[in-house]
Amino acid sequence: MRKTVGLLAAVAAIMFLAGQVLAQDFMVYPAKGQSQQQMEKDKFECYNWAKGQTGFDPMQTPRATSAPPPKYEGSTAGGAVRGGVGGGLLGAGIGAIAGGKKGAKKGALIGGLGGATIGGVRSHRQKQEQERARQQWAEQQAAQYAHKRNAYNRAYKACLEGKGYSVQ
Repeated sequence: MRKTVGLLAAVAAIMFLAGQVLAQDFMVYPAKGQSQQQMEKDKFECYNWAKGQTGFDPMQTPRATSAPPPKYEGSTAGGAVRGGVGGGLLGAGIGAIAGGKKGAKKGALIGGLGGATIGGVRSHRQKQEQERARQQWAEQQAAQYAHKRNAYNRAYKACLEGKGYSVQ
């Protein structure tokens, strides 16, 4: 369920960024007096030609070209608990060797606190790194889409200009 929500969020981000690119509609003027019917026919032919030349179809919904990085499944609290248990066991062992039963209690307390702190910080950093990787992936997907869209636009514009239209 979490993966699905994450994937949907990434696709929404791509579509949001791609929507800005899609807003680049052309203004087409029949510079040689072509009729409206001829202009629509030429636009359709240029759409097909540009699509064939670039392999990009602006009428299709943008899709991710690679899977998003996995989302962090753990929690900061879970990392703190694991670190606290590990640190407590290690501290108890070292304390027992150094100071007997009383040293084991003191070592378990110090080791537990230290381990919980380190475990929580480490878990939080992992979560931040994975979120950064997901954001970078979404930006790369949007950039790839924009590149393909620009190539299509250049081809479409060249086709219409070749048929005698003024395109802005």
